[in-house]
Amino acid sequence: MNRLISTIALLFLIPGVAAAQQQQQPPATPMYPAPPPQQAPTVQQGAPTSGLASPLAATGQAKIDRTDIQSDVEAQLFIDARKIVWGRYAKIKGAKSGDVAVTKQGGLWTIKGRLDSVAPGTEGDWTSIDGVVERISAGVVQIRGEVAFRVAKVEKGTPCKVAGTLTFRRSGKSQVWRLAEGDNPCDGTREAFDLVYEKPVEKKPVPTQPKRG
Repeated sequence: MNRLISTIALLFLIPGVAAAQQQQQPPATPMYPAPPPQQAPTVQQGAPTSGLASPLAATGQAKIDRTDIQSDVEAQLFIDARKIVWGRYAKIKGAKSGDVAVTKQGGLWTIKGRLDSVAPGTEGDWTSIDGVVERISAGVVQIRGEVAFRVAKVEKGTPCKVAGTLTFRRSGKSQVWRLAEGDNPCDGTREAFDLVYEKPVEKKPVPTQPKRG
């Protein structure tokens, strides 16, 4: 008799336990079809994270050791690029050009220059270039570096830069190489950043004056 009572009580108890377990478990959703585990999985201790190198270093651009000269004529012109003209202010009365220097360091050419604006109302604004000459071909000069534009009314005077491989193009008999990527990244203005060839002044030898007796 006692066994029969115990069996009947167990039959009533099992559904109650199952119902309680179902109430404790979170409802299944498409993003979480299973209830969370009772214990988080264990993980092995990894290597220390200090002193790690950037994973992008291996995929970055290779260092330039030598300028690729594909046109000697273009190279002879470009070595005499002496001036910077900034189109944003070039038409303002009183505007002046800046200075730039192309330098040979062994087989590698470098370029560096700056223009500080002096046109009325633009004082304090400037533009600059700094980089290495990657390739020179007919009508095209590619420079790896950066060109910066500082304009007081743009980004509260913070310099805006275009960087990477920059392309300067020249056409026909022009003595000007214009930056193809010359749009200001901060306000979209076409800056018209130009490098200008300036023929070096030939110094003629002074004839020796005959001695007077």
